[in-house]
Amino acid sequence: MPEPSTPRYAIYYTPAREHPLTGAASAWLGHDPFGRTDVTGAARSEADALLTSEPRRYGFHATLKAPFRLREGASVDELEWALSSFASSRPPCPIGSLKIDLLGGFFALAPATPIPALRGFAAQIVEEFDRFRAPMNSPELQRRLQRPLDEVETSHLVQWGYPYVLDRFSFHMTLTDRVPEEGRARTRARLEKVFQPHLSEDFRIDTLSLFVQEDGGGNFVVRSQFALKGEALLQTAI
Repeated sequence: MPEPSTPRYAIYYTPAREHPLTGAASAWLGHDPFGRTDVTGAARSEADALLTSEPRRYGFHATLKAPFRLREGASVDELEWALSSFASSRPPCPIGSLKIDLLGGFFALAPATPIPALRGFAAQIVEEFDRFRAPMNSPELQRRLQRPLDEVETSHLVQWGYPYVLDRFSFHMTLTDRVPEEGRARTRARLEKVFQPHLSEDFRIDTLSLFVQEDGGGNFVVRSQFALKGEALLQTAI
């Protein structure tokens, strides 16, 4: 009988559970990380399922600390306590309004104007919570190296477990897999229809969400959320 998979955790930003953008994104991706079952609408087409297969697994989010297994001796309770302490000592970080952007062939929501504070804020989280991360095993490292990385990204991968951190960080909330060039105009038009009504708000990172993937084939879901400079534990989803 195979051994159970080790859970993976990630520190993400996602808008509030009740925010219209959260509902729109959950319906688009076909997965609600808050665990509701009534937001994905009618059965999605096979083409839509393929279009969103990768981001659906992770749930609607912006990565602050990429998925990791807990190091030996660390517990999720300790991780949540550290997240609570971190969040309660820092003010929200501005994001601003959002736009639909094409990044390396996939569509995502990104800040409409550059926000330098985002990179510094994300770097703090990468560095502060790396003490909870187990080193990558060989299969994890080899899987990451299948995608082309430059020297700096490879160094980040080895040191931090993820290549797109620190100077290579780019705040974004993924909406699709990579889209062939001939399908991009059509996909953008669909995304604009779904998301444009929700993007003009002055967004900010006002919560940190701890996501968990209980097994290797499962979706990530919100385990707990922590408000910045406010009530520490907002809710527990599982």
